Amino acid sequence: MSEQLAEVIASARRIVFFGGAGVSTESGIPDFRSGKGLYQRWLGPYFSPEDILSHHFFTNHTAEFFDYYRKNLLHPQAKPNPAHLALAKLEAQGKLSAVITQNIDGLHQAAGSQRVLELHGSVLRNRCVRCGTSYPMERILEAEGIPRCECGATVKPDVVLYGESLNQQVLDEAVAELAAADTLIVGGTSLVVQPAAGLTRAFTGEHLVLINSSRTALDSHAELVIREPIGQALGSAVS
Repeated sequence: MSEQLAEVIASARRIVFFGGAGVSTESGIPDFRSGKGLYQRWLGPYFSPEDILSHHFFTNHTAEFFDYYRKNLLHPQAKPNPAHLALAKLEAQGKLSAVITQNIDGLHQAAGSQRVLELHGSVLRNRCVRCGTSYPMERILEAEGIPRCECGATVKPDVVLYGESLNQQVLDEAVAELAAADTLIVGGTSLVVQPAAGLTRAFTGEHLVLINSSRTALDSHAELVIREPIGQALGSAVS
């Protein structure tokens, strides 16, 4: 499979990569929907992870939100894996025009990627809900209970919670990148989270590659479907 992927990459002129949580599992960050994902962990009878990671819960149960958020979504020790590094290398070679990611961990940038469109925001950015002052992730990690700004208001992570809208500028840029690409590599995502997953419809190029551990709705449309770990697949195909 790696040889076939290498051939697709070699023939491509403008690649876009569209990725999800599976890209970062090899960095030790759990995904959400797999058998070992965050959504399988017992949280008690009252709230699901979707409930806790919602705007409503953040607003009405702020301390509990941050307790869950720190324990499950912040991984300051995580490092880029071969998938992140391979994508950064493709961009440096002029092959890849953009990474569109559903992840919030910042590992694509840590690997060296420059053009990263973060559909769901980033844990590395945090902002006061009142005055807009920006804070790094350390502000959240070091706070006891609810992180506060110097003005006294809550510091909110720049991540898109359930019930919140995606950034329209990021969406528009993602659609433009997909429409201009001749090759789309989709990796580490089950393509079930909307509206992000629906963006792939903007791609009308020549080559579609799927790298994921389980089936997706796009498998039947793909030129190449790979079930290997994404770091292994991309790492061996990018020279």
